[in-house]
Amino acid sequence: MDASTLLAFAAAFFVFAASPGPDNMTIVARTLAHGAPSGLAYGAGTVAGVLIFLGLAACGLSLLAQEMGWLMTVLRYAGAAWLVWMGVRLWTAPPVVPDLAPMAARRGPLPDFATGVALNLGNPKMPLFYVALLPNVVGPSLTLGQLASLSAVILAVEALVIGGHVLLAGRARRLLRTPKVVRRVNRTAGGVMVGAGVAVVAVR
Repeated sequence: MDASTLLAFAAAFFVFAASPGPDNMTIVARTLAHGAPSGLAYGAGTVAGVLIFLGLAACGLSLLAQEMGWLMTVLRYAGAAWLVWMGVRLWTAPPVVPDLAPMAARRGPLPDFATGVALNLGNPKMPLFYVALLPNVVGPSLTLGQLASLSAVILAVEALVIGGHVLLAGRARRLLRTPKVVRRVNRTAGGVMVGAGVAVVAVR
């Protein structure tokens, strides 16, 4: 696979990854509410989902993934319900200035990571993206070398996109210095998460 082909794939995938949608909205909301580790954990989950579908494409299973409609639907609705639940909790949470948040209230990154994975595995557009794009990039088959190259491109693009969203949201989070501002941001982020959950279900 030559450099021009990889660059074309990188450009197409960047548009796919950077376009506004539930994933990017949730990364920003999680970062605003709980800091960069939460946003990065969710972003890592989305990347894991992307790479799983790439692996399925490498094994010739993309069409099979499209046929597993019931499983994709379960994952999508479960992830959407989790986003809505967390958004409601954030909306109703007492305003606590981040620097004063108790350590006991800070949870690990696994729930955010798992939500990112579930929502991407349940995204009906993901297998369609690969089925439409990969044959034009690598032809009907995908070798291990091509898989490694495409994985590296995906990781680089996602690092840029996710890192950019987390960086901007992290800078905005530094302005949270009064309970009044924290309450407004909590409700904004909570509303965004609820909206992202609804979008996950509504957008097919």
